Amino acid sequence: MSGKIKKEKKEKDPIGFWRISKTAFPLVYRVCPVYFSVQQLVSIAHGLSWGLGVWASQVFFNTVADSVGKQLVLSDIILAFAFFAITAIGQQVLNGMHNFMYGVVFNRLAGYAKMQIHKKSSSIPAISFEDPTLLDDINKAENGANNLFTFVLIVTTIVTFYFPYFLFMAFFLYNVNTILIVSIVLAFIPSMASQIVQTRILSKLEDEVAPKRREFESYEKAICDRQYFKETRILGAFGYFKRLFEKTMKEMNNLIFRSRRKAALINLALYVLSMLSYGAVLFMLVVLLLSGKISAGSFAAVFYSMIILFSIMEEVVTRHIGNLSSNYGLIRNYIRFIEMPEVSGSAGRYDNTKDIEINNVTFRYPGTQTDAIKDVSLKIRQGETLAIVGENGSGKTTLVKLITGLYTPNEGTVIVGGMDTAKAAPSCLYESISGVFQKYQRYQLTLKENVTIARTDSDLDCEPVLAEAGVDFSDAETYPDGVDTMLSREFDGVDLSGGQWQRVAIARGFYREHELIVLDEPTAAIDPIEESRIYKQFAGIARDKTAIIVTHRMGSARIADRIAVMDGGKLVEIGTHDELMKSGGLYYKLYTAQSVWYDGNGKS
Repeated sequence: MSGKIKKEKKEKDPIGFWRISKTAFPLVYRVCPVYFSVQQLVSIAHGLSWGLGVWASQVFFNTVADSVGKQLVLSDIILAFAFFAITAIGQQVLNGMHNFMYGVVFNRLAGYAKMQIHKKSSSIPAISFEDPTLLDDINKAENGANNLFTFVLIVTTIVTFYFPYFLFMAFFLYNVNTILIVSIVLAFIPSMASQIVQTRILSKLEDEVAPKRREFESYEKAICDRQYFKETRILGAFGYFKRLFEKTMKEMNNLIFRSRRKAALINLALYVLSMLSYGAVLFMLVVLLLSGKISAGSFAAVFYSMIILFSIMEEVVTRHIGNLSSNYGLIRNYIRFIEMPEVSGSAGRYDNTKDIEINNVTFRYPGTQTDAIKDVSLKIRQGETLAIVGENGSGKTTLVKLITGLYTPNEGTVIVGGMDTAKAAPSCLYESISGVFQKYQRYQLTLKENVTIARTDSDLDCEPVLAEAGVDFSDAETYPDGVDTMLSREFDGVDLSGGQWQRVAIARGFYREHELIVLDEPTAAIDPIEESRIYKQFAGIARDKTAIIVTHRMGSARIADRIAVMDGGKLVEIGTHDELMKSGGLYYKLYTAQSVWYDGNGKS
């Protein structure tokens, strides 16, 4: 069975050398055409300079050899040496230029690759992030991004630097003695054969290691990351995560060790074959010298060139082609990720006169057999404030993600602003939607930037919405620089409490221009009385706008025009607070159970 699966995977993943080249080279020319072209010209000149150096050494050695036993012509030797010295200096100058241009091009490409990954991540359907394999794909893509452009630079270096050098050497050796042309073949074939085998080993390694690497990094964060370390220490969980960290590290290292051991044995075979080939070439040289077929000067020049030839051949095969082999799997991962399907849809405009219609919607998360939302139908009137309540796991947040178009239903339709969320372009759908979620973000920016990031194209003053959200930015102790206070100790700023951060997140949601706004339990760290105050302000701000409040606190739901009650993924009740209390259903039971939070009038 496993063999069949592997075969099918191979057929569906035909990312080979030409596919990689067709993807990578156009990207390179699009990102930095001038720098890349200059680098190739320098590379050609650099390669030819090494061949010229061999010829210069032959001229110098022959000049010295011809002067032995004759009247010394010092000027001829000086000229030959000067020619040899100039080519040697030129080699080093071109080498420096080549490496410099390589670095410039690589850094530009690396930055572009990172941008592409981030851009791609933002355009992948949100539901894909519920699948852990996507996280593996992102991890693999990040590791493969730089390797894609390393691939381009290595391939072009082989073509523009090494190929001119080997072509020059083939011409040079052929002119010295035709049989010496065999030395290039002897230097190349053993090395190349071993690297082809290594490609398979190391490509398979990356596919096996990527999930372990992500697991390893998650345990590392749980141990020492700022987001986790306080809870990890207080709960005494350090030892637990340390054991998981060590276990995963050991498993990952074992995978790497086994693959590297195979690669090392192949490298050993490569080295032995190369040495045998080198010995064979030296033997040919000695035979040719003793038989008088080459001069002593030619012998010295070829002997000198063989050292360089085998050294460069080893560099090409072991370092460059070997690098391509070991990173081939990573490159494929990057291309697979970049070519993943993106969210698409037809253009449209949010129609703020239309109601939100949820028609027979069913939804289940990838990899599960249980429906998170089951055959829900609901109409939210334009300008209405709707509260969605229910116990944990009842489907409240999932329903909101369907309404906002983050997820699309498996069955049924969701119509928002006159647009079908499954068919509308996300940019058109989201441009009139705002929201504040329970897992809000704490951006390491100033207070003002934390709010205005929701509407970067506006010069609207953020202070009114900060005040409406209960953020006291005039408190010099908490916000020493007012709205320009940096909210990060890592950048010489301040940190806020959980409740203070929630108010900032709520202000961010208020600041964004919207026709529909969602508050998905963003006040979990705020007491019920303060939550009620914020929700009442929210109701005032959302007047004439469609608003959805998701909460597990029944008292806060009273500010809504209607209340929808979810249970087990189903919409079991809907109505006003008074209507639901009279019906004596689930809402009545939940509200009564929480009545200790409210005063005699049923208010928080």
